Amino acid sequence: MTVTIKWKKLREDAVIPSYAHEGDAGFDFTSVEDVTLAPYERKVVGTGLKVEVPPGYEMQIRPRSGVSLRTPILIANAPGTIDAGYRGEVGIVVLNNSGEQYRIAKGERIAQGVIKEVIPVVHIEVDELSETARGEGGFGSTGNRVGE
Repeated sequence: MTVTIKWKKLREDAVIPSYAHEGDAGFDFTSVEDVTLAPYERKVVGTGLKVEVPPGYEMQIRPRSGVSLRTPILIANAPGTIDAGYRGEVGIVVLNNSGEQYRIAKGERIAQGVIKEVIPVVHIEVDELSETARGEGGFGSTGNRVGE
């Protein structure tokens, strides 16, 4: 199965995303601007692209593993979601997670996109929920080590 994604360049130097390798889940987004981030600063980096995601799908914006490993840059809202109805510029919300200034260069691959199917949900209000073995246990209730 394939899904067609339509792209519109807002700038001649924008790069239409593509897969680096056959079978990859994510396609890379490239910055169309030089961006300097102060320590711990968050900014939206432009891609110079508008997108048309078909109904029934979303585009998730995720970190690239190499960027996460080698730089202090994080995708602040990972995964970010681009809904099928959105027609504005694709912007990547980045966060400089260091105490030093960091520069993203124009043409740098900064994030990746993944297309996911959206399953419609029906929301209903009830007076009671079903019981489970876990119950209301959360936030560390299972411990940190096997057997705890």
